[in-house]
Amino acid sequence: MDRTTRPLVIVAAFGGSLVVGLILMFWVLGGVRGVATPAAIGGPFQLTDQTGATVTEKSLLGRPSLIFFGYTHCPDVCPTTLFEMSEVLRAMGKDAGRVNAYFISVDPERDTAAAMKDYLSSFDPHLKGLTGDTKAVAKALSEYRVYAKKVPLKNGDYTMDHTALVYLMDRDGKFVAPFNLKQTPQQAAADLKRYL
Repeated sequence: MDRTTRPLVIVAAFGGSLVVGLILMFWVLGGVRGVATPAAIGGPFQLTDQTGATVTEKSLLGRPSLIFFGYTHCPDVCPTTLFEMSEVLRAMGKDAGRVNAYFISVDPERDTAAAMKDYLSSFDPHLKGLTGDTKAVAKALSEYRVYAKKVPLKNGDYTMDHTALVYLMDRDGKFVAPFNLKQTPQQAAADLKRYL
């Protein structure tokens, strides 16, 4: 083998091993279907808002939706995120009524409809708090691929570890992307208006 063909053989061998590695990775993951796709986030659920009205996946249709999973006893991430969502809704002006904004509880034991109503009174009135029994909440968490786990505290109380993304769903109820709240409310409102 001369000096000019040797680098080509090495590059070809590397390329071949890369292709084999990718094929094996997809096989282990169960093919392309095993990888999370936009269609894999969201699905059927039935919960109750803070007024007692039933909300399902069909309630998302016709408007873009912002969905955040959290709980009313959350010390920092949840109130901060809900405040940021409220600022975006305020920046939307009259178009805020053309957006669904949901706060879905990951703590149905404590987050009754009444507790959600009281908690959300501090935020934008367009925000709806959704809760239900343990089974109904677990179904919603599963459909949106949300991680939530009860963590006991020393005093006998507990906190919740949970996914802290804001999901942007389009007018067809399909997942678009995590919504970026780390920009000005005006910029975020402009982003959201593209989906009206």
